[in-house]
Amino acid sequence: MTSGLWELVLQGVWVTIQLLFFSSLLATAVSFVVGIARTHRLWIVRFLAGFYTEVFRGTSALVMIFWVFFVLPPAFGWQLVPMWAGTLALGLTYGAYGSEIVRGALGAVDPAQKEGGIALSFTPWQRMKLILLPQAVPEMIPPFSNLLIELLKGTALVSIMGMGDLAFSANLVRLALQESAEIYTYVLLIYFVIAFLLTRGMRGLEKKLKAGVGKAPQKKTAAVPVPEGSGVS
Repeated sequence: MTSGLWELVLQGVWVTIQLLFFSSLLATAVSFVVGIARTHRLWIVRFLAGFYTEVFRGTSALVMIFWVFFVLPPAFGWQLVPMWAGTLALGLTYGAYGSEIVRGALGAVDPAQKEGGIALSFTPWQRMKLILLPQAVPEMIPPFSNLLIELLKGTALVSIMGMGDLAFSANLVRLALQESAEIYTYVLLIYFVIAFLLTRGMRGLEKKLKAGVGKAPQKKTAAVPVPEGSGVS
């Protein structure tokens, strides 16, 4: 490929990384808000959170992108730029999957820990902040890592809006070169490299969060004094 075509591909990589960053931030926020709401003591809060989860898990991310980009403008009289339309559609969709990860991790915390917080007269928010989340978050990292990789692959869907992401740029290069094998091989490798780096980063984060969790404090053994004249030297 010529330098101009490589520049087009690199621009697509940068757009994909930006979209991944923004949509993952939104998905993370949605995951925690909705996931925690699924454990709320009020049934109406649990119902609304569960309804949101079922709706967005049960719809296609591709159709959601179509809906946000093509249906919302005539319905409400405003138009989102492709970057924010993609961020909104992907963040809300994958956030629904992430909320189940959060709910499951919170539910897996030992009930005795929750009872201990109640015995200490902690408020529900204090129990969540000081007891439940510190134990649950490290267990969320592996499934969140898988979800992040799925989100990376899902970013290719925004090419339907004409957004210049990696998939869209690769198609333009393919049309210019009339060669599919070469360009799509490069694209596969680029996605793999990004996914590999994300996986390594999430594993490092998991080790950092789990450092010290569940470890008993080390006991120092005091030296036993030896009486004089005991014959022990």
